[in-house]
Amino acid sequence: MAAAKTKKWSQHVTETSDAMDLEPNVFKQTSAKKIAEDIEHDAEVSHRRKSTPYRSAMSMLTFYINRAGKNLSAKQRKVLEDAKDVLRAEFGPDAVKKAPAKKKTPSRKKTASVRR
Repeated sequence: MAAAKTKKWSQHVTETSDAMDLEPNVFKQTSAKKIAEDIEHDAEVSHRRKSTPYRSAMSMLTFYINRAGKNLSAKQRKVLEDAKDVLRAEFGPDAVKKAPAKKKTPSRKKTASVRR
């Protein structure tokens, strides 16, 4: 009796999840900041996510780390854990959001109104 081919649950989740769409090889980069920026960008433009871009990005990063398990080198695991810290600092709920630059409008001279 031959063993039946079985799919791992993580493969099924990766293929069918509504989490979000990611660029290929995003987790294989060596810069934690670049990984965090790319994941956040992918989360912002994804139409498959069900949560905020930050939460989706953090979930996908954590999922990848957990799924890779022992196959992930210590060096790459450190880079990915650092990427989580970058995500928290730059995109998390406590991150200082940069306000978009305002257009300067011509100032009007304020005149005191005269009461009669």
